[in-house]
Amino acid sequence: MARRIRVAMPADADQILAIYAPIVRDTTISFEDEPPTAEEMAGRIAGTLATHPYLVCEEDGRVRGYIYASVFRARAAYRWSVETTVYIDGRTRRSGVGRALYEALLPILRRQGFHSAFAGIALPNAGSVGLHETLEFRSVGVCQDVGFKHGQWRDVGWWRLGLSEGPPAADPIPFAALAAEIEAIIQPSSAIRNLVT
Repeated sequence: MARRIRVAMPADADQILAIYAPIVRDTTISFEDEPPTAEEMAGRIAGTLATHPYLVCEEDGRVRGYIYASVFRARAAYRWSVETTVYIDGRTRRSGVGRALYEALLPILRRQGFHSAFAGIALPNAGSVGLHETLEFRSVGVCQDVGFKHGQWRDVGWWRLGLSEGPPAADPIPFAALAAEIEAIIQPSSAIRNLVT
């Protein structure tokens, strides 16, 4: 089967929502109570792409997973940190899609000038923990009883991956300013790494 990683588009909202809606409804992986509409999802994609990468993995023309980065916190000193989010279609998990998405995302974040990537994982979630630790994210703590969903208090663990060393040379570059450059070389993901080597 043909696998391709590319930049997401608002037109992908229906396929992305088909992955995300069951996660919202049926699990505690997402802390949303109700799935967004397709229009809301399209707006989220467009809003993210102005500043941060939002990527999808297609297999045979269908979106099988997606990943994006977002603002970690709003205060100015946090601007070199991002939060990453990845979701994989239930029928496609453990097939390498999550790793492929991260291998495309992380070099882009480095190219943008970010210093730290954080992943918040609702616990328990052995699959997500395993993916992130395989990619060298390290556990930095647990927020206990931070969310209430499906009748119980839920913990969220936090994992961090360092993207750079030393003080920043400049503010992070908005993704929209790099979109043409990234789109031109996003396949294969190893080509993205050439941007930062």
